[in-house]
Amino acid sequence: MALSPKQRLVNQIALVTGASSGIGAGVAKALAADGATVVVNYHHDEEGANKTKQEIEDLGGKAITIHADVSKEEDVQSMFKQVIDQLGTVHILINNSGLQEDAKFLDMTLDQWNKVISVNLTGQFLCAREAAREFVRRGPQPEISKATGKIICMSSVHEVIPWAGHVNYASSKGGIMLLMKSMAQELAPHKIRVNSIGPGAIKTPINNEAWETPEAAAKLLKLIPYNRIGEVSDIGDVAAWLASDEADYVTGTTIFADGGMTLYPGFADNG
Repeated sequence: MALSPKQRLVNQIALVTGASSGIGAGVAKALAADGATVVVNYHHDEEGANKTKQEIEDLGGKAITIHADVSKEEDVQSMFKQVIDQLGTVHILINNSGLQEDAKFLDMTLDQWNKVISVNLTGQFLCAREAAREFVRRGPQPEISKATGKIICMSSVHEVIPWAGHVNYASSKGGIMLLMKSMAQELAPHKIRVNSIGPGAIKTPINNEAWETPEAAAKLLKLIPYNRIGEVSDIGDVAAWLASDEADYVTGTTIFADGGMTLYPGFADNG
């Protein structure tokens, strides 16, 4: 990925949670390529975060890394304080941190439920709240961005598609959908835009078993009308556009980047 000729995000600070690998790393690099200075958040994978930072710098971009567990209020507040102390403010939040703890519903433990909800849903609430507080405190900067601030929640096709064996994950993503819409409704008068991206099947470490063999890939492709598995760059490109002034009239919506998975391909031949 090279620096974008559009440079739509110059002079903007973007915080990407869970940016040490996968979709988060891809989004961080896409925003940096479009001119943003990127804060690479990580929890466990410091090496991965440093790799993302280095790849951004190799492109000619700017990045810093900050450790925080997004499910912990004190960590999130400390992270935002560090960002503001080091970089002055924040303009874009990509609420990306997420995980899976899969189990059949009858076997799912409370710990498995709580762990996923705490990171995937509560973590997005905590980060979005701190970002919105900073946007309101700072106020508009029309010379930098038409919107006072932009929040992008990383959701999933599973905010609308049920997923047996993954009740905690699907519930967290369904929750993100109404968290996003409710925030968008409340924050719009402040000129704060809030949207979600709903990835489908994307090649990341979290789901490599679903596509790493020809047999697994063929099975997965039956769910994707567009007949290819997504790359992290597909999500990064959507995020960069959604964070830019080109999307200034877009708020309160989920953009599904899924190759048509939400078209319910099982009904393509009349069910």
